[in-house]
Amino acid sequence: MSRSPMRRTTNGSSDDEGGVTAGDRRSFSDTSASASANLRPPRNKPSVRPILVLVALVSLAWSLYALPLNRVIERRLCRDYYLVHDPSVIGPDGSVREELCKEDSIQQGLGRLQGVMETAWVVGDFIMTIPLVLLADRYGHRTVLWLNLVPRIILLAWTFCVGYFEQAVPLNAIVLAPLFSVLGGDCVFNSIVYSLVAGSTDDDVLRATFFGQMNAISSIFLSQLGPALASASMSVLLWLPFWTGILLLLLAIPVISLIPSSPVAAAASHHKSPRPSVSAQDDSDFDTAPLLPANSHQRPYTPPIGLASSVVHRFRAIVKIVTSYPVNFSLLLCGFFLTSLASSDTKLLPQYISKRYHWKFTSVGYLLSGKAVFNFVLLYFVIPAVLRRTRASRPRSHSQSTTTPDESTVNISYAQICLVFSVLGATAIGLASTIWLLVPSLLLYAMGIALPMFTYSLLRSPAMAPPLRIGEQRGVVTAGGSDTQIFSIVMLVKTMGMLVGAPLMATLWVKGVGVGGAGLGLPYFVSAACYGLVVWVFTRIRIRG
Repeated sequence: MSRSPMRRTTNGSSDDEGGVTAGDRRSFSDTSASASANLRPPRNKPSVRPILVLVALVSLAWSLYALPLNRVIERRLCRDYYLVHDPSVIGPDGSVREELCKEDSIQQGLGRLQGVMETAWVVGDFIMTIPLVLLADRYGHRTVLWLNLVPRIILLAWTFCVGYFEQAVPLNAIVLAPLFSVLGGDCVFNSIVYSLVAGSTDDDVLRATFFGQMNAISSIFLSQLGPALASASMSVLLWLPFWTGILLLLLAIPVISLIPSSPVAAAASHHKSPRPSVSAQDDSDFDTAPLLPANSHQRPYTPPIGLASSVVHRFRAIVKIVTSYPVNFSLLLCGFFLTSLASSDTKLLPQYISKRYHWKFTSVGYLLSGKAVFNFVLLYFVIPAVLRRTRASRPRSHSQSTTTPDESTVNISYAQICLVFSVLGATAIGLASTIWLLVPSLLLYAMGIALPMFTYSLLRSPAMAPPLRIGEQRGVVTAGGSDTQIFSIVMLVKTMGMLVGAPLMATLWVKGVGVGGAGLGLPYFVSAACYGLVVWVFTRIRIRG
């Protein structure tokens, strides 16, 4: 991502590394190509492969944790329940047949505990996002990504301990592990990987394809293939998914080493001129500093001394960015919040299927994996082909670093189509009284999986840029370090959506279990309403011609 206009070095001389002086007032369209070519390495498709592999490993490890976690908690609750109500059903080894564990009180306890764990994970992740971003500024992307693996490993290991050492460790102690999300969770991880992918190309179609590939990999490994592997390994040994997940996270360590280095070390040798002192920088310079470290060609930003002061300034930067951008950007952020809230229902899907249709969790995993081929074909072949055909049917933009008004309109239209599928699918899931009605409902719901391809591409739209930048740079929303700013804000907003959605969906599930019947679908009806609200929000976005 090219930076424009060019900065002047501290000794007053121009920074001529890109062949452009600080006083050069040529238009952005004349200078962006040459500046980009000299200031950054070529952006090739293979550069995103380590990121995609990392996403696959983390997503698969995470999915291996989710399904057996339900069974570990249910197993403990079930034994405690029958110790009071019917000890005769408890086997010599202390276990109870899974078919007997679908009582309402057991499932309500499972829902409550899951809600507490999910909320604890999201709260720690959200609170520590800005401090960890500051850590990334100083030590680079790799350091933060490595640190991000630690709480995930702890979560897998501790869940195993609570389940295996059931006589020594109380069940409620399982909520301690999610608290380690203060070392980094999904918000920081997604902020980094999405900003890296966004900066890997200036072509809007290729960028949308990369987003689609990353979303496809995450969905396939997290929601489809992962549950199948979890089911198969659970059938052999309940603890096997946790061990496998830890192994996958350990394999992610060398993969992170393959990701292009972040700015600190590279920029130290690249920039020869002295840096201005922190005290010499004014608030406007600080507020426009990247919220996440930029690519290796960019100059690192040194925040003020003192973590508390740095965090305060970063929050000021977020507020300044959001308030300086047009209403369209706020509407898009509202859409991210609501879709993140609505998608919290997917965490309940294994428990929902197990309770409503009296299925074992191992069978549930295989059912969820049945969508894998469908999602893979949709996101890897169908959607990219549609995008290429749409691109070929309209005039090419003068600059590939932005999204034209026509492209923005297409992205909004496709996003609304995905949202309509999500509304219909979530409603159908909530109404499905039999497993044979649930299967087509799941496929209908999956049709909305391509939504992030279009919403993330909208972030590059001129309609999302502040008026001054539109006038100066032809609508470049995320030039230079701003990619990381925008994606950091988006991930924070999505985390806020999960922060609201996790306890909300857990509460709705507990209420639904108490009602029974169609009441079990209550979380999915609320989810459908949220998706429908996003459709209306997107109709309020105005694209300037």
